[in-house]
Amino acid sequence: MKVPIAVIIIAVLLVGAGAFYGGMRFEQSKTANVRNQFSRNVSGAEGRGGQRFAQAGVRPVSGKIIHRDESSITVELQDGSSKIILVTDQSSINKTEAGSKADLKDGEEVVIFGQENSDGSITAQNIQIGTQFRGRTNDLPQPYETGM
Repeated sequence: MKVPIAVIIIAVLLVGAGAFYGGMRFEQSKTANVRNQFSRNVSGAEGRGGQRFAQAGVRPVSGKIIHRDESSITVELQDGSSKIILVTDQSSINKTEAGSKADLKDGEEVVIFGQENSDGSITAQNIQIGTQFRGRTNDLPQPYETGM
């Protein structure tokens, strides 16, 4: 009687370990798919989000606002350098809902998509206020620095 109980215990442990491993692999594949879908949308390969920024020369920039005036903001990039962003009436500014130039405050985290100018500044097409992936930014590409 003791041998069948041991066999049953081992079988249950093997089934449990197999189910755990299968669940882990399934979750990893879902996470990778979400990450790939986000990357395609940002780079303009497909989807509504990507089509908006698919034009040649559009440069994404992310960082913290360190200065602002009526027509521009200066953003400190993650490498410590800064980039001047020209904010026009055509620049869309978003939070969880539409925003305005008044919502651009020093110290605010932003992600900007825009056209790079010959002087190195960027004319903003879209400014996202806040970090939507708080705590997971290391998983996402750093668009400006990697030349995405």
